[in-house]
Amino acid sequence: MDTLDAIILGIIQGLTEFLPVSSSGHLELGKAILGDNSVPEESLLFTVILHFATALSTLVVFRKDVWEIISGLLSFKWNEETQFSLKIIISMIPAVFVGLFFEEQLEAFFGGNIRFVGFMLIITAVLLYLADKAKDTDKKVSFTNAFIIGVSQAIAMLPGISRSGATISTSVLLGVDKTKAARFSFLMVVPLIFGKIAKDLLSGDLAFNGNNGIAMGAGFIAAFVAGLVACTWMIQLVKKSKLSYFAIYCLIVGLIAVAYGMWG
Repeated sequence: MDTLDAIILGIIQGLTEFLPVSSSGHLELGKAILGDNSVPEESLLFTVILHFATALSTLVVFRKDVWEIISGLLSFKWNEETQFSLKIIISMIPAVFVGLFFEEQLEAFFGGNIRFVGFMLIITAVLLYLADKAKDTDKKVSFTNAFIIGVSQAIAMLPGISRSGATISTSVLLGVDKTKAARFSFLMVVPLIFGKIAKDLLSGDLAFNGNNGIAMGAGFIAAFVAGLVACTWMIQLVKKSKLSYFAIYCLIVGLIAVAYGMWG
């Protein structure tokens, strides 16, 4: 992978992380179009690095929310911040389970299987369409909701299933307010990404190839900058626009990907 390709993929990651269109699916499509021949482990490594970059951009944009949560936790009281943090922890359980016990099986899906990504994008489109039909409420995320949303996040570890699309759609279908659902969706993934990076660093799985170091660094910077722009601009679009717009987009891209995978 050369530096220009890495920058392009970084921009794709940064722009699609905060929209319900599957950033991992778009990364796999982008890799296929750019002719990336990385083995699954290297491909997944680059994906993790780009997700790490957008996690940092999430922390920057939501810095006030994060600070309020930390301040609330340090007060050592059963307050709203403590409850929110506990819900985040509960939502992480399914994804942690999948990451610990099915990591090798998961890596196999990040090898450029465009047809599979296309089918997953179509499933994302269906989820978004169903969520679009749900009624608006002012309900908060409950502890039970947090676990169910976490199951959706675990399933969304597959390329093509939008993490934000799956978690926001699940939240809305459970009756949660769209604004609260979006906030929970974007914040719940941050601890998982940092945990993944820490686990790989301790296990030695993130052994960088010196030849790809510059390219991966460029991709990281591109994803971080694009993520800052997307997170401040597009989150409002997710909250205010109809999810059906994104459903149509995912359906079209999914059908194209399936056709490309079969006959391309």
